[in-house]
Amino acid sequence: MSARALTAALIAAVGLALSACGFTPLYATPGVVPSLSAIQVVVPQGRTAYLLREDLDDELGKDHTAKPAYRLNILVDERRYARGLLSNDVADRYELHINVAYTLVELGTGKTLKTGYVPVQVTYDSPDSPYAGIATQQDGQRRAAGDAAQRIRTDLALYFAGLNKAP
Repeated sequence: MSARALTAALIAAVGLALSACGFTPLYATPGVVPSLSAIQVVVPQGRTAYLLREDLDDELGKDHTAKPAYRLNILVDERRYARGLLSNDVADRYELHINVAYTLVELGTGKTLKTGYVPVQVTYDSPDSPYAGIATQQDGQRRAAGDAAQRIRTDLALYFAGLNKAP
């Protein structure tokens, strides 16, 4: 038996075993994906908040043609700390802390369904060139927003799957 045929047989056996045990992927749960795509994300002003909204729209699979059933209110607290000071007291590294508080509201009733808090920390270099310093700071904001969006999406998917119902 060739390696390719053996691999195919192994994949088929694993798939059959998982289906026999009742395994269901989280996003296959009825109501999770349609609920996530029906969320309108509202963020405050600011670059990191804007990036977070863009990432959340992507992560949640936002349906731009449908009327939203839920609103996700986001608050972002962003702080930057100098780390790795050089002998001339100039930082060569920064630590970015993003604290995201969110509230999921059902638009039809105005009822708060879920609240949550996501802290994210990233670090980035501070090169000598001012333009490179701006680019690395923006990259840190982009990475922090992406991480927060993934964690919020997971929390909301668990909520809609019935695995995390406490507000």
